[in-house]
Order: sequence, then structure tokens, then C-alpha cells
Amino acid sequence: MGRTRARDTEHPEARLDHGGIARIVPSEFTSGFELIVDGTPQSHVDLDDPTHLHFEYIVRMGAVIDQLPPGPLTAVHLGAGALTIPRYIEATRPGSRQQVIELEAPLAQLVREHLPLPKGAAIRIRIGDAREGVGRLPGALQSSCDLVVSDVYSGAQTPAHLTSVEFYRELSGLLAPGGVLLVNVADGPGLAFARRQAATIAEVLPEVGVLADTQVLKGRRFGNLVIAASAAPLPTEWLPRMLAAGPHPAKIAQGAEVHSFIQGARVVTDADAVASPRPDASLFLR
Repeated sequence: MGRTRARDTEHPEARLDHGGIARIVPSEFTSGFELIVDGTPQSHVDLDDPTHLHFEYIVRMGAVIDQLPPGPLTAVHLGAGALTIPRYIEATRPGSRQQVIELEAPLAQLVREHLPLPKGAAIRIRIGDAREGVGRLPGALQSSCDLVVSDVYSGAQTPAHLTSVEFYRELSGLLAPGGVLLVNVADGPGLAFARRQAATIAEVLPEVGVLADTQVLKGRRFGNLVIAASAAPLPTEWLPRMLAAGPHPAKIAQGAEVHSFIQGARVVTDADAVASPRPDASLFLR
């Protein structure tokens, strides 16, 4: 049985506008800090080494980002968390220009104050709903982003309005030719939600890969899947070997595997979109 995290009264916290508590605590299992929102681990940050990616799905996102052409990136991130991926990009690709959209101003302030960004980093945080915020981004970002990351959670669920084909069309409009969309999807046995998300994204961007722990990808347990998509072939030449190396065996499904994965799954529209499944609370016991 896992160890439940004791009630914390010693570490910085913020009450969020939409309910709940965000708290920054030292990581129990590695160096750095974790952002916890209502008992759900949201982010891990190592201020001494921003290239240290702890959560497995974030490691997979980093592996895809590393395959992008060398040099600074133009990136948009939906969902700030503790800014793990923006920090990683700043560390590995200095000079990158990054925009972050975060719903909760108290969370952004908590992170800025207690997990400060590197000096000189070109990372701008905009407060507001992710979908509305995309519509308010500077026009110059249209068709110019090398990377768009959608990793938005309200508690432990992705809001319904950020799962539809209409939403993904808005995101695809930000991408430069060859730009990549990364979406974090959480799902459980059967993967009904993840299959619909992959089918929905494939409706907009034809080149799709699904990265996950092999047991999650087989639908045997709850976990995170990263969907990578582009209008151009994905830069994934070295990913299979990197993913298989661990720390836990993982793979990327592409081509015929993706077609099989999404077969029979209906595209999500604004009219029928639902939030992602809520994980069992025991998943986060420590």
C-alpha cells in the first residue's frame, strides 16, 4: 500500500480561484520540487538542473522535442503547471520564444515566487482559459510555432472544451510547416477516451504517434499517453530505441498501429465533448 502524503502546513501554497489548493513541496523520491494540486501531482521541477525530467510522460515529451530541428523554438504551452517543459526548452535551446496560457493566476504567482524562472528567459505567462487564450495570442504566432503543447488539467481531468476537433483545428493553425503538437492524455483500461482523442487529432493533423508505457498503451492500467501530431512526417527516428531503454519500457505507435488504435473511434466535437476520465484517488497515494 502506498503512503498517503501527510497534511502539509509548512510549504508554500495558494488557494486557487476555481477552488482547491496548490502547494509546492520537496520531491519525496528525487531532487527538486513537486507542484501538488488537491493531492494530485501536477509537475516536477529541479531548479539546479532543468533538464531533469521526472514524470514519465514529460520525459516522452522531452524526447520528441529533442528530435525537432536544432536551434531556438517558438512554442505555445497550454497549462502552466510548474513550467517544466518551458524550463527544459530554455535550458536546451537558449533563445527560444515561449508563450504559456494558464487559467489560475494564484498558481502562476506561486510558481513564479517559489520556483523562479531563469533570468532572461523569454517565457511569457498569460492568464486565462486555454481555448480563449489561443484566440488572443499575437497574430504573428499563426503558422509560425515549432511546438504547441496541450497539458491542461482541472484537478485530475482535462476539461471537455479542450478535447474537440474544433479546438485542435485552432491549435493546428498555430503550427509552422513541420511544427509538432503534443497532447497529454490520461486514460484507463480500454482507452476509450484516448482512442477518441487520437482519432480527433488525426482528423486535423495526418501524422500521428502515440507514446506511452507499454502496459498503458495496451489498455491494462490507468496512465498518461502523449499524442504527437504534425502535418509533416514526425521526427521520430531515434524514439523507439530511446523509449525502450526505460526507466520503464515504453513505445511509440505509428502508422498502421495508430490506424488500428483509432479504428472505430468517433471524432470528438464541441457538441459531444466530455472531460477526461477521473483517475482513482489511490493512483496518487504516496
